[in-house]
Amino acid sequence: MDTAAQVHLDFDGAYARLKDVVRHTPLEYNDRLSEKYECEIYLKREDLQIVRSYKLRGAYNMICRLNAEQLSRGVVCASAGNHAQGVAFSCKKLGTKGVIFMPEITPKQKVKQTEMFGNGNVELVLTGDTFDDCLREALIYTQAHGMTFIPPFDNEQIIEGQGTVGVEILNDLKDVEVVIMPVGGGGLAAGTGTFLRQNNPEILLIGVEPDGAPSMVTALKKGEPVTLDQIDRFVDGAAVKRVGEKTFSICKDVLDDMLTVPEGKVCTTILKLYNEDAIVVEPAGALSVTALDACREQIKGKKVVCVISGGNNDIDRMQEIKEKSLLYEGLKHYFIVRFPQRPGALKLFVNNVLGPGDDITRFEFIKKNSKENGPALVGIELKNAEDYPALLQRMEEHRFEVIELNRDQTLFEYLV
Repeated sequence: MDTAAQVHLDFDGAYARLKDVVRHTPLEYNDRLSEKYECEIYLKREDLQIVRSYKLRGAYNMICRLNAEQLSRGVVCASAGNHAQGVAFSCKKLGTKGVIFMPEITPKQKVKQTEMFGNGNVELVLTGDTFDDCLREALIYTQAHGMTFIPPFDNEQIIEGQGTVGVEILNDLKDVEVVIMPVGGGGLAAGTGTFLRQNNPEILLIGVEPDGAPSMVTALKKGEPVTLDQIDRFVDGAAVKRVGEKTFSICKDVLDDMLTVPEGKVCTTILKLYNEDAIVVEPAGALSVTALDACREQIKGKKVVCVISGGNNDIDRMQEIKEKSLLYEGLKHYFIVRFPQRPGALKLFVNNVLGPGDDITRFEFIKKNSKENGPALVGIELKNAEDYPALLQRMEEHRFEVIELNRDQTLFEYLV
């Protein structure tokens, strides 16, 4: 397989091509996280990039190197989000036509953002239910029209462009000791990791994936990229079924550690960054900070950079993010409750079963007929996770039959 050395990644050239196009994003010291983890933590704010993610770097680095004939024919990409916006911006900047394939289920906000950055230079094609569907159509279209396909990660010029994140980190913090990066297809980790390793062999490089899409972790265990049968697409900017061949061959050499973190914990991080630091991040952008708990001992007393890879978070997702966070933190619980057939049972439940800090957030009878005599779906939010055992004990004492839906994934997905 290719290695970073064999593919001749020219980071200096990429940096020169990009420095007047992309934003040199801030490297911000974070007091709250530094105190919590007993080290110096800096956030590399790619959420403040022009298109609100680092993806512009790789896309522009590749497209700007096409010859005049290739630019006249135009470019094609397949993406549900950040890569599409990077390609669209690049097309506008370079005056070339872009055809961008997106799944039909892509949120309207991302479609509008892509159209805005393309500003008349891009055509959007919404097709298929999944990324794999629209990728297939994009490749067929590229071949039929003699255009150039701009891949999201598995390309030397894309990797090279993403590596300029590392160039900026080292320019701003020469004695950095640890860098934590999100991993989806592997382009950011391969590029940034290679540059940092070349310039500081002692640096500790850590990659992070969501639990529901452990494509790089699986590849490292198997010794080669593998296609996962199913993935959780919640952390959409890092949820890929298969990492790239080139990115894998580089990441296996440069990364010191590869972690996964639960999606619910990612949601807690998103809310904390918003509420405590006024930083808006997308799920993939929160991965590096989410991983800090898992590598607390490795980073203690060191200078640490967490790459915040993007901030394209649709406000419509915030309720889902809060819900996932509460479930992960043990603060939200759902039950099927079969109320005793006696007068005042519901009043008894509210007055005697619920604790002083507990709230009912959802209540609906499940049966369509004779509702009041059947089981009910009840959602309860606790003030403290430690209150849960006492809640269950009170249910038992007052003879309420319950099924804990949080412990039954099939019923939970069906009813909640």
